Amino acid sequence: MFNKILIANRGEIALRVINTCKEMNIKTVAVYSTADADSLHVKFADEAVCIGPPQSSESYLSIPKIISAAEITNADAIHPGYGFLAENAQFSQICSEHNIKFIGASSQMINKMGDKAVAKATMKKAGVPVIPGSDGIVKTLDEATNLAKNMGYPVMLKASAGGGGKGMRAVWNSNDLTKFWNEAKKEALAGFGNDDMYIEKLIEEPRHIEIQVVGDQFGNACHLSERDCSIQRRHQKLVEESPSPFMTDKLRKKMGQAAIKAVKSINYEGVGTVEFLVDKNRNFYFMEMNTRIQVEHPVTEEVINYDLICEQIKVAAGIKISGNNYEPILHAIECRINAEDSENNFMPCPGLITNIYKPGGHGVRVDTHVYTGYSIPPFYDSMIAKLITVAQSRDEAISKMKRALSEFVLEGVKTTIPFHKKLMENDKFRSGDYTTKFMEEHKL
Repeated sequence: MFNKILIANRGEIALRVINTCKEMNIKTVAVYSTADADSLHVKFADEAVCIGPPQSSESYLSIPKIISAAEITNADAIHPGYGFLAENAQFSQICSEHNIKFIGASSQMINKMGDKAVAKATMKKAGVPVIPGSDGIVKTLDEATNLAKNMGYPVMLKASAGGGGKGMRAVWNSNDLTKFWNEAKKEALAGFGNDDMYIEKLIEEPRHIEIQVVGDQFGNACHLSERDCSIQRRHQKLVEESPSPFMTDKLRKKMGQAAIKAVKSINYEGVGTVEFLVDKNRNFYFMEMNTRIQVEHPVTEEVINYDLICEQIKVAAGIKISGNNYEPILHAIECRINAEDSENNFMPCPGLITNIYKPGGHGVRVDTHVYTGYSIPPFYDSMIAKLITVAQSRDEAISKMKRALSEFVLEGVKTTIPFHKKLMENDKFRSGDYTTKFMEEHKL
C-alpha cells in the first residue's frame, strides 16, 4: 500500500480523497493555488504545497509543479480526482517515468478512450453498440454534409477532444450545418486546442445512463450498476440517481455486459464509467468512457455500500478485485449545489459565504469544502456541494431530498438550491418520465 498520496485537485473531491486516505492510514499532500489557501483540503491534509497563482494553467494544470510537489514531499502516488489532469495521458505517463503511481488509467488507456473517435472505433471492434456516425475524424464541411445527408437529420456534431458539452451542436436540417460546424470547431479549438470533429446520428428522446466499472491489474472487471444522469443543462449534469427509473432487469444485464466488454477490450485498470445513450425503445449506444472517478460517484456508493475512492487506491496498489457485479439495493439521488443564480440563467455567483447550515439525519450526505466565512473564488467550477439522499425507494429518496433541501442554508451567494426544490416538486421528474431534453421542455 502507498505511504503518501498527493491529491492533484481542489475542492470537495480533494477533501473526499483525503477522508478515505485517513481511514486507510495513508498520509496526504494537498496542492493549492493562492486562491485556495483557505480551502478545507489544505487544512485537512497532512502537508500542503502552494503550486502557483489562481489561473489553472499556472497551478492545477501545471504538470512540472505538481511533480515537483510530489518529489519534495516524497509522495509515492498521485490521485488526480476529476477534471484538471485526471484524463491527461501525458500526466499519467510522466508520473510513471518519475516512479510515482498515477491512481487512474495508464497513458495508453487514456489515449484509447479519451479521444472520442478512437474510443468509438475501439468499442465497435469490441462488439459494443455504438451510435451510427463517422468512422473517425470528419476533415471537411463537404464530408460532413455528405455524411449527414446519408445518415438523415437530425445529427450531432461533436469535438473529438470534447467534454462538458463544449464543441457540440445538434443540427436538425441541412440549412444549419455550415453555421454550427464553424461554431463547434471554433469552440473546440478554444476549449481544447484541437478542433477535430466527428458526426453522429442524433438519438431522439434519449436517456443518459452510465455504468460504473472497476478493472484490476490481473484482467478482472466488474460493474457496479447504473446511474441516470439525464437531468442536464447544456450537457452539464445537474442531478443523478441510481437505479434509473427507466431501467429494467433485462436492460441492466445487457448494459452491464457491454460495459464489462468495453473495459476488458482495453485491459482497463482502475475505476471508470462507461456512458450510454438509451433511446425510448431501450436500445443503448456507447457514448464515451470516463477513465476517472465521477462527480456523481456518491450515488453508487450509497446504493451498494461501497467506497469507490478506497477501491481506486487498492486497485492502483495492485490488489485484486472480487470480480462480482453489483445491483442497487437502495435508491439514491444527488443534487449538485452550484454557486449560480438559477433564476438568472444560472449565472455564476462567486463570493463570501456568510452563513451555512448543512442538513443531516438518516440517509442524508453532504460532500462539500465550503464553510461560513469561506470566499468562493471566481476561477474554477461553480460546484460547491453535493447533496445526496438515500432511502428504500425512489419516492422516499425524493421526499428525503425535499426535506434536506428545505434545511440547507447557504447565505451570501446565490445557489441552485431553489432550482432543485422546484425539480423535486415537478410531476414529470417525480414520475421518472424525463429525458436529456427535460430542461428545454420544463422551464424551472
